[in-house]
Amino acid sequence: MIASICVELKKRSDYLENKTVNTIYFGGGTPSLLSVEELTHILEEARGHYSVDSEVEITLEANPDDITDIGLDQWADSGVNRLSIGLQSFKQSDLEWMNRAHTVEEALSCVQKSQNKGFTNLTVDLIYGLPHLTMEEWESHIQRVIDMQVPHISAYCLTVEGKTALNNWVEKGKISVASENEQSDQFLRLLEMMQENGYEQYEISNFSKSGFESKHNSNYWKGEWYVGIGPSAHSFNGKSRNWNLSNNRGYMKAIAANEDTFETELLSDADQFNEAILTGLRTRYGVPLAQLNSKFSTKSAFVANYENFITKDWMYKKENSLFLTTEGKLRADYIASELFVEDF
Repeated sequence: MIASICVELKKRSDYLENKTVNTIYFGGGTPSLLSVEELTHILEEARGHYSVDSEVEITLEANPDDITDIGLDQWADSGVNRLSIGLQSFKQSDLEWMNRAHTVEEALSCVQKSQNKGFTNLTVDLIYGLPHLTMEEWESHIQRVIDMQVPHISAYCLTVEGKTALNNWVEKGKISVASENEQSDQFLRLLEMMQENGYEQYEISNFSKSGFESKHNSNYWKGEWYVGIGPSAHSFNGKSRNWNLSNNRGYMKAIAANEDTFETELLSDADQFNEAILTGLRTRYGVPLAQLNSKFSTKSAFVANYENFITKDWMYKKENSLFLTTEGKLRADYIASELFVEDF
C-alpha cells in the first residue's frame, strides 16, 4: 500500500499545476499505525514531486490508544506538526457504544502526553446528540477539553444514516437518539461555552483559538485545489472532482497496471455556484456576492430567497457578503439547499 501511494503521488504530480502545497493531511483509516519510516518515505515523495511550503501544516489523525511517548517523538521527527485526536466522548459507556478502543483515562492522558512532547497544535473531536447524553454531561465534555487547553475543537452531531446498523436499531426501537430540540440545545450551549472561553467558530463544526484554525479544512471551505492520494481519496481542481477506488486490492492492482485509480465528475457552473454557497455559508468568511456575480450570472430568485432568510433573521449581509446568524446555523443545510440553482 505504501509503495502504491508513493507511485500515485508521482503520477498525480501535475494535478495541482505547480501550486504550492501548504497542508498535508494523513487521515482516513488509522494513519497513526504507520511506522515513522513509512511516514517519512511518503513525505519525502511528496516533497520530491510537489512544491511544498517550508511552513507546511502536516496533520496526522491519531486514536488515543495509539499515542505513546515513543510514537510522538517519531511523528515529530518525521515532520508531523499537528495532531487530530478522535476523543469523541469522556463517558465510558458512550465510547463502548461507539466501539471505540480507548478508555476515558486514555483520552485524558493522550492529550497531556502530546503537549508534553511539544505538540501545541492539537485538535480533538467531540460528538453530541448521542443517546442518553444529558446537557450536564455535554457541558462537562466541553469543559474538559477547555481545561486541557486544546486550541482547536471539532464538534459533530450524531447522524443516523440509512442502511446502517444504527438506523436499523432506531427503527426497531432498540435505541433512541436525541431529538432535534435536544441536538439544537447542545449545539447552542457549545457555541456559548466556546465564545466564553476565547474560541472562534470559524466553521459551523469547528472552533479554534486565534492562529490555530485548520489550514487544511479551511482550504476545502475556501474552494482551494487539493489532491487526494490513496483508496477513496478525493481531489478537486475548481472545475472537476475525482475520487479513487475504495477497494484496497482494486486500488493497488490499478496502480500496478499503470491504470487510472479514479473516476471524474465535471462540475457545471450550477454545481460550482451551489458548492460556493454550501461551503461559504458554513464559515466565518461567508459568501462573497461580488465574487459570485463576477463568475456567475446570478438570478433574481436567488436574491429573493436570501433576502427572505435575512427577513427571518437566519442570515445577514455585511460588506456585500452573506452570513448565517446563530438561528441560521441550526438550519444551514436547509438554507443552502433553498439557495441552490439548477442551471444558468
